[in-house]
Amino acid sequence: PKLVENTKNTLFIKGRKTSNVAVNCMKDLYIDLEKGDPGIAHKNDILPFENITPIEEFSRKHDASLFMFASHNKKRPHNLTLGRVYDRHILDMIELGIEKYKALKEFKTEKVSLGIKPCLLFTGELFEHNHEFKRIKSLFVDMFKREDVEAVRLQGLEHVIMFTAIEDTIFFRSYRIMLKKSGSRIPKN
Repeated sequence: PKLVENTKNTLFIKGRKTSNVAVNCMKDLYIDLEKGDPGIAHKNDILPFENITPIEEFSRKHDASLFMFASHNKKRPHNLTLGRVYDRHILDMIELGIEKYKALKEFKTEKVSLGIKPCLLFTGELFEHNHEFKRIKSLFVDMFKREDVEAVRLQGLEHVIMFTAIEDTIFFRSYRIMLKKSGSRIPKN
């Protein structure tokens, strides 16, 4: 343990069988998380819930405390497994199935600037009252957290990532905020 922790790095891993949906989703999340060209480890014969040793080794080798693993099979199509590593051992991991996915490249708008820290918004009472959803929220906060800031500048608020929990589904949306001139010092609603 350290008094001031390092920024958490995320390791992106493709399983031996993946779908384009899961890989493209992981690439978009990589761009959101790391802001760069995807550095994704290709086709690894790993089953995270059966043998965690390869992920722990990858984590130690690349000094990553978070990981994302893409896989696809008949029973669990378009899957992403997200997890945390602490002291070179897996702390927790969750498996998420992708039902509907629209890639960032399908939106014909201007993209979020590089290096912008996202504002995370969690809606739905499940994030407050359900133990499993609290863990998922904590994992998402770790995934998207960047450096700590003392103050927020209104012009710097450009990217919002919204998580909505309804029943057994989490909706994940990414928004770009555009500020328009209001003619006064007070922003328009």
